[in-house]
Amino acid sequence: MMNDVFGLIYAGETNHNLRDLVMSRSVAALPLGGRYRAIDFYLSNMVNSGIRNVGVITQQNYKSLMDHLGPGKDWNLSRKNNGLFILPPFDTDSSRTGRYRGICEAINSQMDYVNNAPQQYCLLCGSYTIYNSTYNEMMEIHMANKADITMLYNVEARDMLSDGERFKDVRLAVEADGRVVDIEYDSPTSDSDKLAMDIYLMDKSLLEYLVNGACSRSRYEFVPDALLPNLSQLRVYAMEYKGYVGRLHSLRSYYDINMDMLKRDTRRNLFYTGNTIYTKIKDEPPAKYLDHAAVKNCIVGDGCEIDGQIEDCVLFRGVRVGRNTKLKGCIIMQDSEIGDDCQLTNVIIDKSVVVRKGRSLIGMPEYPMVIRKKAVL
Repeated sequence: MMNDVFGLIYAGETNHNLRDLVMSRSVAALPLGGRYRAIDFYLSNMVNSGIRNVGVITQQNYKSLMDHLGPGKDWNLSRKNNGLFILPPFDTDSSRTGRYRGICEAINSQMDYVNNAPQQYCLLCGSYTIYNSTYNEMMEIHMANKADITMLYNVEARDMLSDGERFKDVRLAVEADGRVVDIEYDSPTSDSDKLAMDIYLMDKSLLEYLVNGACSRSRYEFVPDALLPNLSQLRVYAMEYKGYVGRLHSLRSYYDINMDMLKRDTRRNLFYTGNTIYTKIKDEPPAKYLDHAAVKNCIVGDGCEIDGQIEDCVLFRGVRVGRNTKLKGCIIMQDSEIGDDCQLTNVIIDKSVVVRKGRSLIGMPEYPMVIRKKAVL
């Protein structure tokens, strides 16, 4: 059944709540868990469901994303038929330059890809939700309900986010049979605990109708501008997902997701369900632990060299930690180097950063300190 579905991932999310982490990369390219990128979870979920045609719409800062995806072979999407398609911004509209004004404009600019897809159904996704699931049951529910659109949601206690942290917070009112009767978008006062996961399954002809209708009225977001005005005329259903869900809506949420991966239950839910999360493979030697190394509850990537004390940390590939250095609650990205006699607590270090000998950096779990890419301290 999933052979008749193609995936469309909008990797052009612009979320300034993530600050320095998205200065040179898209949200979809954010590193997670010592070796993964956010987009790995979407691609893996689709591939594990049997989807073999996936388009990735990019916008700005997408070089690192393209380097990571390559031809798609690590997800078994390098194929003669179908496969992985990277769709650059405004590929078919020479009159437009700059940034998309929303996902509807992004899809409209790539409508040739949608029209040429041989599959009947489209699975439309964003790029900021982290979970491990297949979509086969979602498709079965969609067909059984004769739905126009089927959404995925999880139940989550209402978190009173500030205006500076809220990002595409879509709350659903769902009847007992799963029918969606109301949607609240970025509402600070919603009572609903049903939080949409930015996943929409529909016939591609309906997608084209909704997108064209919104863009013709100079409206460019999918939920408030395309879905909500048509909610009463459409059969929209929702399916609950009961596993772990992380959302990249703020700097703190990025930190929390990585820290969650240090918990056994989260790792089991994300990586040991029987559905593999694939990522780009690199040939690196195993991590090396020197004489003064002491490691407690950490994720340590290949190619790391540890000669200090680290606790509750996520280290990506090729990180070096000097002698007598103490790290606690830190996220250290690829090829960064922490010198001797340093002390770092609740710090996010971006790629290729050098922290010289004797430095002390202290953040808080609620507001971690961030050091931008290639900085030297």
